[in-house]
Amino acid sequence: MARIPTPMLTIASISLAFALQGCGAKAPAGAPPPPVPFAEGILYNNAGQRTGIVTLKPAGDTLQGNVTVTGSLTPGQHGMHIHAVGQCTLPDFTSAGGHLNPGGKQHGLENPAGSHEGDLPMLVADASGAASMSFTVPATLSTLFDADGAAFVIHADADDMKTDPTGNSGSRVMCGVLYRKLS
Repeated sequence: MARIPTPMLTIASISLAFALQGCGAKAPAGAPPPPVPFAEGILYNNAGQRTGIVTLKPAGDTLQGNVTVTGSLTPGQHGMHIHAVGQCTLPDFTSAGGHLNPGGKQHGLENPAGSHEGDLPMLVADASGAASMSFTVPATLSTLFDADGAAFVIHADADDMKTDPTGNSGSRVMCGVLYRKLS
């Protein structure tokens, strides 16, 4: 089985950025702001072809997300979720595990018992198979970057927003391992 490549920052570069942020020194007037950590994932389809990108940036107690997919989805609605394991093994991406759900809740944004942290709104592809949207995730970067990481997955079908555990959203057609970046 082939694994999708995952870009990585070195521990030294991340540590240096955080050390510089926390040292209390004032930046000279006109200096650019210090780098801010965020998450990014390059999306690949079941054939291992790059098909899009997702970014997740801190916004208070949530993450602001943006996803862009280039012409490779079937037109219409697709479930999308953050999955609990940072692996995207071809061809079916089941290595990404279940949805991110540290609170042990039920699936679906319309579920009265509460939803998984990884449950997201519907992604709608146009006639050419392209899609783009912004969304909010009730999670933090520390939730995503636990010991086994996290992945962003787009499914073949629409999510019914209530059926546990997956919303009947079908097979996994795109996957991207989320990795830490600095702006």
